[in-house]
Amino acid sequence: MPHLPTPVPLPAHPPAKAAARPRVTLLTEGTYPHSHGGVSVWCDQLVRGMPDVDFGVLAVTGTGGESLAWDLPPHVDEPVCLPMWGPAPPGNVPRGRRVRQLLTSYERFLTALLDPAAEDGFAPALHDLARHARDGALSPALRTDRAVRVLSSVWNTPGLATAGARPTMHDAVTATGLLEHALRPLAARPPEHGVCHAVSGGIAALPGLIARQLHGVPLLLTEHGVYLRERYLGYRTGPYSWPVKALLLGFFRLLAEETYRSAALITPGNRYNRLWEERGGADPALIRTVYNGVDPAAFPPAGPEPDKPTLSWAGRVDPIKDLETLIRSFAQVRQELPEAGLRLFGGTPRGGEAYRERCEALAAELGHGDAVVFEGRVEHIKDAYAAGSVVMLSSISEGFPFTLIEAMSCGRATVSTDVGGVREAVGPTGLVVPPRAPDAMARAALELLRDPARRAAMGEAARLRVIEQFTLRQTVEAFRSIYEELGGARAQLAQDTGWSAAHGGAGDEVAG
Repeated sequence: MPHLPTPVPLPAHPPAKAAARPRVTLLTEGTYPHSHGGVSVWCDQLVRGMPDVDFGVLAVTGTGGESLAWDLPPHVDEPVCLPMWGPAPPGNVPRGRRVRQLLTSYERFLTALLDPAAEDGFAPALHDLARHARDGALSPALRTDRAVRVLSSVWNTPGLATAGARPTMHDAVTATGLLEHALRPLAARPPEHGVCHAVSGGIAALPGLIARQLHGVPLLLTEHGVYLRERYLGYRTGPYSWPVKALLLGFFRLLAEETYRSAALITPGNRYNRLWEERGGADPALIRTVYNGVDPAAFPPAGPEPDKPTLSWAGRVDPIKDLETLIRSFAQVRQELPEAGLRLFGGTPRGGEAYRERCEALAAELGHGDAVVFEGRVEHIKDAYAAGSVVMLSSISEGFPFTLIEAMSCGRATVSTDVGGVREAVGPTGLVVPPRAPDAMARAALELLRDPARRAAMGEAARLRVIEQFTLRQTVEAFRSIYEELGGARAQLAQDTGWSAAHGGAGDEVAG
């Protein structure tokens, strides 16, 4: 694990404003406001679309030293960073009875992750650990040999599947370290008023769960991709032994289920996510689909196509985008259309350089390195869509992808993989193929490249579909109403039950 400069201590949340303005705290992980990408675009759209709402941001980041990728408007407070990595947070290992209590809670927590019969203990143990985290004791305690021994004892319990896998001491050290980092956001000071809006599930939601328990702050959850599904995909090829994967995936699964049960409202960006959320224990009555939207004026018709048949793609260079399948499908396209080109627009996140090099090597190995061009970030993303005769999307996981509806707004025909809300977005205006199927993707791309009239008709229909169903105004107004609804419910709860006085919560509430 890297050793990086000590992050700046977390500042306190600002006091409630004197004016009765609504307040929303965005809970993010690896996105807004420290990186680009679809979820960050969505956050920026929300805050800029509601200048009459005060926004805070609790941002789970890498080291805490990341620079801002977005200019924040004046009604957005300076973000509070919750770094997961870098050096150990400050604090001392508790002693005596206190450390025994902490490790007892930690043992219950671990047991819940590994023993299906003990899963009911997850939430109480999590909140106990959060109390120790806020006192600065949790991270130091989890960095001790005693914590490693607790895990070794738990997962060697007779009858548990992990016991039969004979986990090593190295496994215990690795898993303990990963959990210590994952639980660091519990040390954040949770919001005391307004609405918490987790813009993904998982670790970002931790402060929202604590704010709900301590102060009755409503938790709103919006999943763009399915966080748990993406953890399953990532850990499948991760460099860890099976006992380590079992423990961490148990954590992410129970955290997802607790978040679904605790949320006042869940607003997936597509109907596909809803199925995962209901399976995870969410109340169907509390789920409302709110689609992403774009401003059609910002993504006007792209105009003439390039002179030669060209496939274009836009996004971040990342394994979940499965550019290898796209490159393999392009190799098949070029066998029949030798003049075709593939242009890939988007940045490579730090740590993703090896994946990009692998994709470049694949293109060269297939004999098409000269026709596959990594363009990097483009100043105006609409230019990326205009650069293609057909716009491609090859991801193995998506929510309701901005790049797809932006390309549709630009009037380009699309070929996309059937993941997340892609089929809901495209409807009859583009071709949808199975993920990880280069043959099917190549056939679809060739079908459109050989039929200019069909491409043009699909592009026109795609833009009309965006204007009718997926505009930015519709998205912003939907969330404005939700914020008012949840804020009003919180204020009524405080009035009916005296929550603020009884629990020490803030007196100002979100206006309903």
